[in-house]
Amino acid sequence: MAKTYITFGQTHAHSIGGKTFDKDCVAVINCHSSIEGRNLAFEIFGGKFCMEYHENEFNQADMAYYPRGQINVN
Repeated sequence: MAKTYITFGQTHAHSIGGKTFDKDCVAVINCHSSIEGRNLAFEIFGGKFCMEYHENEFNQADMAYYPRGQINVN
C-alpha cells in the first residue's frame, strides 16, 4: 500500500470522522498509486488543501513545520 501526504494552507481546516486537519498537521492517505491518492484527496478535502505529495516525494524532515504530526485519513 502506498501513501499520499496532504498539507493545508492557513485557511484550510477540515473536521472528518472526529479528526481535525489543518495547517499544523499532515494528512496521510493510504492508496494504491499516486493518481488514486490525488483523486482521494480531492474527494475528501474538496480541493481545499495546499500540496499533495506521493510517498517518494515527501521529505520527512519537513515534519518540523507540522507540530501536530501526521494524521491518517483512511
